[in-house]
Amino acid sequence: MENLKTIWKPELYRIQMEAPKPKKIICDKCLDKPHFYGKEYHGIMGHKEATALLDEQPNGAFLIRKGNEYNDFYTLTWRFNDKVHHFKLYYDGTHYIKDKRYDTIYDLVADGLITSHMELKARHILDMITSRASYTDSPYVTLNRKKINTLQQQKKQVTDEKTSAMTTNKIISNVDRKTDFSQDLTPAFEDNPLHIKYSKTHNFKVHTFKGLNWCELCANFLWGFTAQGVKCEDCGFIAHSRCSERVPNHCVPDLKKLRGVFGIDLTTLLNAHSSTLPFVVRKCVNEIESRGLDSEGLYRVSGFADEIEALKLAFDRDGEAADLSVYSNINVIAGTLKLYLRLLPVPLVTYEVHPKFIQATNIKTVSDQINTLRECLDQLPPAHFNCLQYMVQHLHRVSLQSEVNKMSAHNLSTVFAPTLVATPPAITDLSFEIRALQALIEYCPQIYFGNK
Repeated sequence: MENLKTIWKPELYRIQMEAPKPKKIICDKCLDKPHFYGKEYHGIMGHKEATALLDEQPNGAFLIRKGNEYNDFYTLTWRFNDKVHHFKLYYDGTHYIKDKRYDTIYDLVADGLITSHMELKARHILDMITSRASYTDSPYVTLNRKKINTLQQQKKQVTDEKTSAMTTNKIISNVDRKTDFSQDLTPAFEDNPLHIKYSKTHNFKVHTFKGLNWCELCANFLWGFTAQGVKCEDCGFIAHSRCSERVPNHCVPDLKKLRGVFGIDLTTLLNAHSSTLPFVVRKCVNEIESRGLDSEGLYRVSGFADEIEALKLAFDRDGEAADLSVYSNINVIAGTLKLYLRLLPVPLVTYEVHPKFIQATNIKTVSDQINTLRECLDQLPPAHFNCLQYMVQHLHRVSLQSEVNKMSAHNLSTVFAPTLVATPPAITDLSFEIRALQALIEYCPQIYFGNK
């Protein structure tokens, strides 16, 4: 790692500046050309003719052609390192050869020449970066200590403010992944933001940076004319494309980058808010359990759509400060909770767990069915595990009042199966999903706490 720290970064920049510059070979004869190409387009042309045109040209010279009229792609031919190279070229509103997208063909060629030149002339440095760079030993940790400390202090301040407002009724956490929300299944829980920090992958997207920017893994600058590297859309971490492959799942989303709370990935939202549970779920459940468990048709009867939308906007705008007491109709709050869960990009019971979850419905003995459901739950991401546990415990308590509210475990599972269970698009009959969720609700004490 010491070698990485002593890399002379201006050397990489100097090498980039030495890359060949694009020089288009003009064609004035081709009149029938696509609107997204200019005079660099030469129409239908074979590779031999294209090679002959570029043989006497400097490195960086290029032209666009089509091999024959039946191809569904174009061909970029350029001269680099004193050799002529050919690439399949596509256009769908942006120009691309592989993954990177470019607004203009000039940007694509310029960036491609820089990348090729760096790989040719700076191979020894690139190999050192990709073979030795690690997150924990990254020079970035030293070079940007102030930035990291500031982020940590901001997170701690948010956490302290939340903790100071806590009541004595707190969530007890299992250190690794599971959170015990109350072994006697009593209602009205408070969320403790200190208990769990969920592992989350970075949401990297190819990005064009302004000016010189530096990889936060290896601390070397991001080379390229455009689309130099990747940036996490959730936390802002930037890296070379290669370096991003070895960044661990330590994404701490920036609240400023999240727009509201509905439709946000569950793990992303919880990490951004330093929280164990979504406050939308917690606040709605607490409100329903305090004044709505005896409401007939709870969750089945729809609330007014305009009031549900108003409460959704209040959550997105005001966060935890949203006031639920102004909604006298408990079905509005129940409808908003269902809406939040329905809009999750990945439902609480994920696609990966779905097959085994359904398999539990075919098991005859209750004890084996409970064990299979437990195995399913253990395969869920931690954030999904905890939120599903909280919801199932709540639905179990609702079902205990079924003589009054008319919502048995079967009725509740019929309402919630399309919302809580990730179902492949081809499946229209949800009878198996309903049966599996019904078992989860009915056997909730045994599944989560081993009660007889």
